[in-house]
Amino acid sequence: MGLNNVSLREQNIVLIGFMGAGKTTIGKAVARKLYRDFIDIDEEIEKEFNMPTPQIFQVFGEKTFREKEKEIIQDFCKNQRLKIISLGGGAFLQKEIKETCLANSIVFYLSLSWESWKERISMIIDNRPVLQGKNYEEMKELFEKRQPIYEEHHSKVTTDNQNVEEIADYIVSSLKTAWDIYEPNR
Repeated sequence: MGLNNVSLREQNIVLIGFMGAGKTTIGKAVARKLYRDFIDIDEEIEKEFNMPTPQIFQVFGEKTFREKEKEIIQDFCKNQRLKIISLGGGAFLQKEIKETCLANSIVFYLSLSWESWKERISMIIDNRPVLQGKNYEEMKELFEKRQPIYEEHHSKVTTDNQNVEEIADYIVSSLKTAWDIYEPNR
């Protein structure tokens, strides 16, 4: 089917960025403000396997996780609308996911500096399999290596030193401005 001809107002909003950047928390706030459903792709994958992400990696491996991730994201982006979707930090590593999201949704990159991110490590490390067993330098290397994958987006939001409501308000405001500019009579 595909949603390429869907108006901007009805397109899904996809949030990308490094793990721990706040995609889920901010996504829920945006969804609340726009009266839309919020979808966390990692939660959807966990429902499919009936187990948490670290266990999926352990039992089935990252390859199987990434295949399911691609299947679920492509389904949401191509066949559903009016959703706020949070992608896992590694999802945009897959070219097909990146292309599908950019073609069928409005993609916001939540950018967080290394300095701000490292303050969150203790809160996020337990349920992030790709961080397991890594030392501080290896985490920084992964952080820096992943930054270029997020550079293809429709809008970038720097989240350092801002609270969730401020970021959500900025996203909603920028969406409404774009809707008014590109679809003024809807």
